[in-house]
Amino acid sequence: MSPVDTFCFDWLGDTLFNVILFNVVLVGPASFAAGHAVAIAWRKWNRIIFYTALLSAGLRFLDYALADGELWSVGGFALGWLIQLMIAAFAYRLTRTRQMIRQYPWLYRRKGLLGWEERH
Repeated sequence: MSPVDTFCFDWLGDTLFNVILFNVVLVGPASFAAGHAVAIAWRKWNRIIFYTALLSAGLRFLDYALADGELWSVGGFALGWLIQLMIAAFAYRLTRTRQMIRQYPWLYRRKGLLGWEERH
């Protein structure tokens, strides 16, 4: 193993390739869907914190079951939670921006990808 993989295995519970693969490819779309679903239901953004924690716990199990990683890696859980939270927050804000622009076109207009502003 390379020194980077050794460091990643010691701190994150698996190699760098597997960390990226599981976080972005396998669980990333699920966290995007979770952020989108919370925004579609007009719920507050803090619900995605709980949902992404559940996804990160599932991520640790997948890493353990499929790639022989450490199940109880706190660093791996924290990094997975942070990545899933960023993906879900991006999806939440993107969906909320679309909702505000489509539902209230006389009040708001798009300002960038993730924002809106009041019309004057």
